[in-house]
Amino acid sequence: MTSDKKAPVRRGETRQPASSAADVGAFLAEVRSRPAPAAQAGAARGRLIFAMDATMSRQPTWDHALQIQAEMFAETARIGGLDVQLVYFRGLAECRASKWVGDPSALARLMTGVDCRGGHTQIRKVLAHVLKEARRHKVNAVVYVGDCVEENVDDLCARAGEIGLLGVPVFMFQEGHEPVAEAAFREIARLTRGAWCRFDRSSARELRELLSAVAVYAAGGRKALADHSRAGGGAATALLEQLD
Repeated sequence: MTSDKKAPVRRGETRQPASSAADVGAFLAEVRSRPAPAAQAGAARGRLIFAMDATMSRQPTWDHALQIQAEMFAETARIGGLDVQLVYFRGLAECRASKWVGDPSALARLMTGVDCRGGHTQIRKVLAHVLKEARRHKVNAVVYVGDCVEENVDDLCARAGEIGLLGVPVFMFQEGHEPVAEAAFREIARLTRGAWCRFDRSSARELRELLSAVAVYAAGGRKALADHSRAGGGAATALLEQLD
């Protein structure tokens, strides 16, 4: 019998910046050199939900991580047709979803307009929103970026299982090393046939490569991701191995 009591989770007190201007510039140059996946020609636009934990534990690295995410999505027009919806939670009960946007500059403005506020995680609300959107219209992939879990994990996994039945892979990106979060994130990824990855201050380049690979997947499917992997996307290869 499971308990509804939230397991206490320690939040990291200090983290270092997750990126540098040089790394961001190198990533953008690399993405610009890639052709759009052939699978995109004449295809319907992909749809990607990008969800973020915007509670205070992420404040130390927030600006740097936000720069990575916003600038990466500014390049999705070069990858292929992709519409993105931003979802974030913070504060006591604030969980918001943007409209679907295909204009990269509009998405960047949405992301950089979010700041961190104290509160507990609301991953359950994020997963419920994904279910609602996926039942309404095809969602190709979900990205979640966070560092901890303060909710009943069985409850989260039940919703993840429903998302998996709809064929929507969830890519869980964990900041830091919190063990409860890792176990939960891995299980959510498994139940949805997605993938899990950890990132920290030493893996800024890998995070950008992984996010780019997920964008390629959402825009063009497994074939586009496989093509991306053969073209030299090491992170894409790692994602393919978890998706198999």
